[in-house]
Amino acid sequence: MKKFLTITVIILVLLGAAGYAVWHFGTNIASEKIIEKVESNLDDENLDEVKSYIANDPQVQEIVSEAATTNPDTLPFQTKEEATRVLIKKVGVTRLLDIQEQVQNGSISKDEVLSEIEGKLSEDEISALKYVLYKELNK
Repeated sequence: MKKFLTITVIILVLLGAAGYAVWHFGTNIASEKIIEKVESNLDDENLDEVKSYIANDPQVQEIVSEAATTNPDTLPFQTKEEATRVLIKKVGVTRLLDIQEQVQNGSISKDEVLSEIEGKLSEDEISALKYVLYKELNK
């Protein structure tokens, strides 16, 4: 009986470790694929369009200027890869893809997207996203 219980515990620990590894590496792979897709869709012309939109939107300008004064050492993440991982974990890949489709179709407003994302992320994570946006725009 004791040997059976020991074997069962070892199997459960191994299954738990394997499940964690799949989850951890799965989110890393998903975040890398999303970054690759976004970077492949953003050629120079599209990037100029995005920068023009940002320059002409006062709300986005406020976010960018706020991020410029942020101390990166206090943030939970500082790279776009880490930001993508957090978004995948908190929002989910399918929901992010749904949001992207709705934005492209025009069936969801900017305010609805912002309120949904803000509802799922902490204030520190939102500040970190703003910092990553600022850093990427000023490369």
